[in-house]
Amino acid sequence: MAATKTVRVPKAYFAISDHQSTKSAIVMEYIANMKSLSKGSQKLGESLANLHLHNINLGKRLSKQTNWVGKGRDENNEFISEFGFHCATCCGSIPMVNEWHNDWVAFYARFRLEDKVNGVLENCGDRELRELWSKLQIVIPNFFKDCDDNQIVPSLLHGDLWSGNAGETDETPVIFDPSSFYGHSEFDLAIARVFGGFGRRFFDAYHSVIKKASFFDKRCELYELFHYLNHWQHFGNSYRSQSINIMKRLCKS
Repeated sequence: MAATKTVRVPKAYFAISDHQSTKSAIVMEYIANMKSLSKGSQKLGESLANLHLHNINLGKRLSKQTNWVGKGRDENNEFISEFGFHCATCCGSIPMVNEWHNDWVAFYARFRLEDKVNGVLENCGDRELRELWSKLQIVIPNFFKDCDDNQIVPSLLHGDLWSGNAGETDETPVIFDPSSFYGHSEFDLAIARVFGGFGRRFFDAYHSVIKKASFFDKRCELYELFHYLNHWQHFGNSYRSQSINIMKRLCKS
């Protein structure tokens, strides 16, 4: 994210790990005088949209050149043509599958939703969850009917952009603690609507840069489901009812 120069993030210096205990840590920049996001909400919306457009714009520029650059393995200046990431990333303490895939809908269904459903089922074997997932996975493509094959281009995502992972200094908003991968830009806006959420200025500013698409709200609910399932897997049955209710609504859509 830092390499895109679109949004302020703490500088990462190096990582350390203890191979005996499998524990690790990252040494990062200390940003002084950072406080909760408030006045910087509008600027953050614009900056996040520009982060999402960075890889898309790289692809547009490269498409005009004779030597097309295919899928890269870092986010500096190579266009990333597939969904995923070059390594596992975590949303919370559980690693996510980031295998490269050229189909976003298939990637999201398999490596995000199904992976979470299976994780929850391993913990509690919930029969209703299993039955709802068998129904929901059939209708997932319906939420993308307005998107042609070329419309969803991989964007570098923060991945876990809830209110607790954003702040501001006197000069600029700051985001941190990412769960990054390359995916559909709308995915980042789903968790931004829940778990504290961001205000209207944030969303209005974002959509002034990237226009709000048809079926956006329904897709965001589909993307919110990942985070509720992830919380269910991490924290137990207190997130069961929200997950089940979302799945029921989506199955009826």
